[in-house]
Amino acid sequence: MNISIVQAMIDAIDKPAIFINHQYVIEAVNQPYRNTYPLDIFPGKSQCFKVSHGNTKPCDQCGESCPIQQCKDTGRAASVVHIHTTNSGQSYCDILMRPVHDANGDLLGYLEILDKLAFASNYPNKGKMIGESAAFKAMLNKINRAAKSDIAVLLQGETGTGKELVSHALHTSSHRAEKPFVVIECTGLADSLFESELFGYEKGAFTGAQSNKKGLVDAAQGGTLFFDEIGDVPLTMQVKLLRLLETQTYRPVGSVQVKKADFRLVCATHKDLKSLVEKGEFRQDLYYRIAGFPIHLPPLRERQSDIAMLCSHMLHELPSKKRLHKSTIEVLSHYTYPGNIRELKNIVEQAYLLADENVIYPTDLPELVSEPIAQNNASIVTLEAAEAKYLEEVVAKHEGSIDSLAVALGVSQRTLYRKLQALGLKVK
Repeated sequence: MNISIVQAMIDAIDKPAIFINHQYVIEAVNQPYRNTYPLDIFPGKSQCFKVSHGNTKPCDQCGESCPIQQCKDTGRAASVVHIHTTNSGQSYCDILMRPVHDANGDLLGYLEILDKLAFASNYPNKGKMIGESAAFKAMLNKINRAAKSDIAVLLQGETGTGKELVSHALHTSSHRAEKPFVVIECTGLADSLFESELFGYEKGAFTGAQSNKKGLVDAAQGGTLFFDEIGDVPLTMQVKLLRLLETQTYRPVGSVQVKKADFRLVCATHKDLKSLVEKGEFRQDLYYRIAGFPIHLPPLRERQSDIAMLCSHMLHELPSKKRLHKSTIEVLSHYTYPGNIRELKNIVEQAYLLADENVIYPTDLPELVSEPIAQNNASIVTLEAAEAKYLEEVVAKHEGSIDSLAVALGVSQRTLYRKLQALGLKVK
């Protein structure tokens, strides 16, 4: 292997990059990589896991997924999100690892290219997404990949999972970061207002239009347009939104002049849009326009290992410093959080106000949080029986349609109907 050729290849990469041999030894390194880490790097001697993690053995032997091991197992490129110890402290990095072969097809080593994720953190950090769980890291990987392009992104997740924070991350990590980030709240926006808010209007276009008004599409020129709760856009307006996305042009209300639109589209919803398409409540052609790159935001119940970290972050934002007792963290870790991160924030703030000391105990938590712990001490039942009992209770209390109940439960109408039919239950 000609190291000088490999070094030249590494130097041509503008991101932090190294070339690693089969024994995890760094054979070549570029300057951006050297600038990233506090340790001196000696080609031919330094090992990658020592430089990035301070470990004495490879990542897969320390409880993490090792991209080199993935490359060995599959013979293909691999990517992982790790927390590295950098010059600026612990930092999230999206690592792309590629096997490098010679002209005969023999494996020479591995090329590692690093992307630092400025929008996430594993410690209290204002304005950043906080977490360390596997589900959280998988989401970060998708956010980073989507941010680099102009593909339309659809954020799907339950209420309170942080969709607006993710949309900001997509914008600030894109080439449009210096341009506007404009939010359109679709919920409750009437048909009559939707078009004028989106496209603007000319003076005299309707009663009360006393001057020209710029629309949100115009305000987002060159930047990102975020449609929050896109599933609530009226069916009559979906046609005009589709035309905007297909032609990248629009006309302000009352105007004959066609304007050119330039924005990156990000949408979010807690609804099952595919189910709405099947029922004719959401246009199929619009769905495929907005869902170029779907990203699932995991609910908090799938991120239990992040709860203590999120609580620390939330308490860090409050004026007087208080901390959670370890028994309080245990209680919080067993709660299911139907309102997700937003609900956790409310719980932490309530407990903060109720606590008489600098330590927050389980008795300071709202009653609804500690109730599941008491239930856990009862006799164990099967998951099937627990689900049946729960569905029986919610059906008895629910006053809306089966569609609204399906949305509240986070399942499709078809799935819910099948489960209710099996149990002999009907929505009133």
